Amino acid sequence: MKNTKYVFVTGGVTSSLGKGIIAASLAKLLQSRGYSVTIQKLDPYINIDPGTLNPYEHGECYVTDDGAETDLDLGHYERYLNTATSQANNVTTGRIYQSVIDKERKGEFLGKTVQVIPHITNEIKRRIQILGKTGKYDIVITEIGGTVGDIESLPYVESVRQLTWELGEENAIVIHLTLIPYLAAAGELKTKPTQHSVKMLMQSGVSPDVLVCRTEHTISEDIKRKLALFCNVKKEDVIQSIDAETIYDVPNLMLDEGLDVVVLKKLHLSQENEPNLDIWNQFLSRHKNPKSTVKIGLIGKYVELKDAYKSISEAFIHAGATNEVKVEIEWIHSEELTIGNVPELLNGLNGILVAPGFGERGIEGKIEAVKYARENNIPFLGICLGMQMAVIEFSRNVLGFADANSAEMNKKTKHPVIDLMEEQKSITNYGGTMRLGAWDCKLKEGSKIQGIYKKELISERHRHRYEFNSDYLTQIEKAGMIATGKNPKTDLVEVIEIPSHPWFVGVQYHPEYKSTVLNPHPLFVDFVKASLEHSLT
Repeated sequence: MKNTKYVFVTGGVTSSLGKGIIAASLAKLLQSRGYSVTIQKLDPYINIDPGTLNPYEHGECYVTDDGAETDLDLGHYERYLNTATSQANNVTTGRIYQSVIDKERKGEFLGKTVQVIPHITNEIKRRIQILGKTGKYDIVITEIGGTVGDIESLPYVESVRQLTWELGEENAIVIHLTLIPYLAAAGELKTKPTQHSVKMLMQSGVSPDVLVCRTEHTISEDIKRKLALFCNVKKEDVIQSIDAETIYDVPNLMLDEGLDVVVLKKLHLSQENEPNLDIWNQFLSRHKNPKSTVKIGLIGKYVELKDAYKSISEAFIHAGATNEVKVEIEWIHSEELTIGNVPELLNGLNGILVAPGFGERGIEGKIEAVKYARENNIPFLGICLGMQMAVIEFSRNVLGFADANSAEMNKKTKHPVIDLMEEQKSITNYGGTMRLGAWDCKLKEGSKIQGIYKKELISERHRHRYEFNSDYLTQIEKAGMIATGKNPKTDLVEVIEIPSHPWFVGVQYHPEYKSTVLNPHPLFVDFVKASLEHSLT
């Protein structure tokens, strides 16, 4: 079995410095040298997972193939590495404590007093090493959420202290991401916040091996020497992370700074293979040099927080680069859309995407957006709830079922074209009725969706509770909306399209979760292509 090496990434001074991007960029560089790498996230909140969190609280809830509802940073990991993550890649304090308490209730601690040390820290260490002990990975990078000094993060920092001591310095290192602020009044970069952050980390018994310094201005050699002296690291271990034009520039910036070399030296690993970022840089070139622009409206109810739709916006970047176009997203709040203002607010769009979500707020605006796209032959993509809104709109305005709705929004509707399946209705535990993770879908021969995927059987990730009500399928198909994708085991409808429309597709699953730099999702690629063709008409 491989002797797995561990890299821990902590953050200081302030949140939102980009630990996830630094972790993913380092992983990309190590992967490009031939090492097998994975990344995991330790989140200090007490929720079991982000599945029940409002998107305004935590941004997008990302879903893995095995049905784990996880932090959005796992999306970055997958988009950079082009490898799937799993439940083991995201750990929360809630899950840690739940596991320890379950063991205590079963008597596994033999009547001992259960404490943070050693019981909670032992569970954290066990979780950290699950992926390493599979034998699949040369290096496991672990990002610790929050900021050093947060009371919630203390058990994780203590677990890192114990692990680095137990595994040995050649097998486990700590990268500390910090901020070097620029004070305009003084005209200087200031190192004091970083010094204090490192001091706080060292008070917990953890001494960083590498400093990665976020900055708006180039860090001088003098500042690097000063940081090295005060923070107990070598000068070459002080890495500059200057603000980038795009997050996809960061691997190249870290390559220029030698972050991968520093890490490999400290882990006593070979640097013989040079990193190969050719395909990555081809993507970057297309992304930065588009030949044209398309304007796509994203209709959602969380648009004030762009991170609520992070995977969708990144999928548009991947698909845009493939088509050599810049995708300009118009963020449109569904609650602001009415029958009266839809033509004004949606005029000039080359494509319309109705986004996923839960609950009734803003759904009438989404339905009006679907109608506008359908009647004006504008390329349309509905994802999850967006697909359901397309079915409701069609049922109301084409079939004439004026009160057609989802049972989620109106339990008394006469025409629940979207409904819970019978076996779900007896489940009361919140989340128990959810269809999560990867499910198969068989595509109809000759359909638009089958032509896009160029295969008959696909597997896509789901996160929803309500389904297309197949009692209405015959009527809907006779009117011109066709079910072109179904789950082969349950016969549940997964894809709808309108063949008479230039490009009108709704999918019950979340294609955005599987779009990566190396493998842009074909559905987004074709949607952007259709939007480009619309812009030229």
